[in-house]
Amino acid sequence: MAVYTEVSDGELSAFIADYDLGTLLSFRGIAEGVENTNYIVHTDQAQFILTLYEKRVDPDDLPFFLALLDHLKGTGLAVPAPVQDRSGEALRTLSGRPAALFTFLEGLWVRRPKVQHCSALGRALAEFHLKSEGFALERKNALSVESWATLAKDCGAGADDLEAGLSVALTEESAELGKLWPDGLPKGVIHADLFPDNVFFIGDEISGFIDFYFACTDAFAYDLAICLNAWCFEPDHDFNVTKGRALLAGYESVRPLSEAERDALPLLARGSAFRFLLTRLYDWVNTPEGALVKPKDPTEYLKKHRFHKAVGRISEYGL
Repeated sequence: MAVYTEVSDGELSAFIADYDLGTLLSFRGIAEGVENTNYIVHTDQAQFILTLYEKRVDPDDLPFFLALLDHLKGTGLAVPAPVQDRSGEALRTLSGRPAALFTFLEGLWVRRPKVQHCSALGRALAEFHLKSEGFALERKNALSVESWATLAKDCGAGADDLEAGLSVALTEESAELGKLWPDGLPKGVIHADLFPDNVFFIGDEISGFIDFYFACTDAFAYDLAICLNAWCFEPDHDFNVTKGRALLAGYESVRPLSEAERDALPLLARGSAFRFLLTRLYDWVNTPEGALVKPKDPTEYLKKHRFHKAVGRISEYGL
């Protein structure tokens, strides 16, 4: 369930009337997603996505996100573009929430990515990184290595309910990663949350990226490491080296990795798994019973993190 804020027919009709988009015909909530409220909106001209930003999104970050999507759309990358009203504003207020309309992207996300999907993702991710380089704004990664010790502490003794001794292990790992974390890698704007449900396909070809609300300025190879974790493990949490090879080779066919990025990739993959372990564990510990959103199981990323700790070089990912 991802409709946290209900919008009435009258409110939305008045909202749409401020755009040159025709007459509102219908709208419905989108159940997928966990951060914001989303609706599909149909007018007599086209269909759009309406997003209402909920409390977990900092309103001060919204100009960055909207400007980034405008920039990427201008480069030809398939992303949902913000729609401006008659006064030239893309960010407005609806039902007491910051809100924006976006162009609609056709396609479906794949529940079980195959090798060809991983290859296409690698190419598209590299294209995104290259096209983001001309974007002037920056946004710090609020969930990078500097935040992990605090997140581990905030999980508290609840971590031990998942596994005995885990709270101490998390504290030790956050300290070790803080000492080892690489600096000086090529960087720019990264997506930072490019899970399969944020990538649309038509057949085996990518039709677009969505959900840029963790986008930030960080190492390009860290974004690639996040995708290794999200796309290249099987449901039993075993790493699929064929998928890993396809993802990395697809990426390098567009943007070859530097030697420093290649050397750092196992550590980056370990760190990205640790980041999602911590945020999932935090939600698992702190989400009250009866909440609208069921927290994701942190065990998945605990297993992935342990896999990466045993990896010594990029060749073990298939490249």
